Amino acid sequence: MSTVSRFGVSLQEDLLAAFDLSIGGQGYQNRSEAIRDLIRDHLIQKRVGQGDTEVIGVVTLVYDHRIHRLSDVLADMQHKAEVAVNASLHIHLDEHNCLEVIVIRGRGDKVHEIAGKLIATKGVQNGKLVTTTPEMKH
Repeated sequence: MSTVSRFGVSLQEDLLAAFDLSIGGQGYQNRSEAIRDLIRDHLIQKRVGQGDTEVIGVVTLVYDHRIHRLSDVLADMQHKAEVAVNASLHIHLDEHNCLEVIVIRGRGDKVHEIAGKLIATKGVQNGKLVTTTPEMKH
């Protein structure tokens, strides 16, 4: 187990108050836990930006299922992708709109590539990619 280092941070009072309010609503017991998570997330996001790093991505897509063959096009793109599609979840949001949640894994550049193509597909109303990687050892 590594040793713990202590350091000081100088912030404006209003910024610190907003931070405390935010982390309190998330269930953090103290500032140190929240700051550790922010630092880990920062390091992970830097790492997933590297093309050769293994990345796990969650792609969310909202689209109107009435658009001719759109679901077939999205499925075909997933089959042809140079990443592993680990899971896919289809949810009917209302009479016309669907939410597709796709979990993919592969090289960072390929994960971003397929996610971008899926999100940019004509008929997709909204899409987002969230990425992570197995936690780094420190």
